[in-house]
Amino acid sequence: MSSEPLETDYRNLIANSQSLIIASSSEQGVAEASYAPFLEYEHTYYIYVSQLARHTGNMLRHCQASIMFIEPETESVNPFARRRLVFECRVGEIDKLDSDYEQLLERLQSRFGETVAVLRSLADFHLLALTPLRGQYVAGFGKAFSINVENGIPLPANQ
Repeated sequence: MSSEPLETDYRNLIANSQSLIIASSSEQGVAEASYAPFLEYEHTYYIYVSQLARHTGNMLRHCQASIMFIEPETESVNPFARRRLVFECRVGEIDKLDSDYEQLLERLQSRFGETVAVLRSLADFHLLALTPLRGQYVAGFGKAFSINVENGIPLPANQ
């Protein structure tokens, strides 16, 4: 399989998702799983999350997370071989005074509607940027590829 259909395949997985799965680590090093709706913009994933959620504190404290997009079970031929894309990410907070802050929230509101408008009025929400550092795409049994995060091209995982 050439890299072009693979790239289209994993990009469709992202495009057909409204939320991403988050893996973060607590202060005690305990792995915690969660999810959040996201906005993809300029090769970065933005989430708007409450400081009351454990994953928010974990990501702000450690400045890292792993995110996953996964094929819905209803679309999968085999539950052992669901297509999935995982990125290890650097996490940073977008400050409310940052020039991009309002524009990114407008984009989030366009994508998700009035819920974002309500959340914007709450003081405990943080806009986080998850920037991929490394990626892996699994297209099925024996079909694992590393993703070059600079250009999005999938490469066989052993390269």
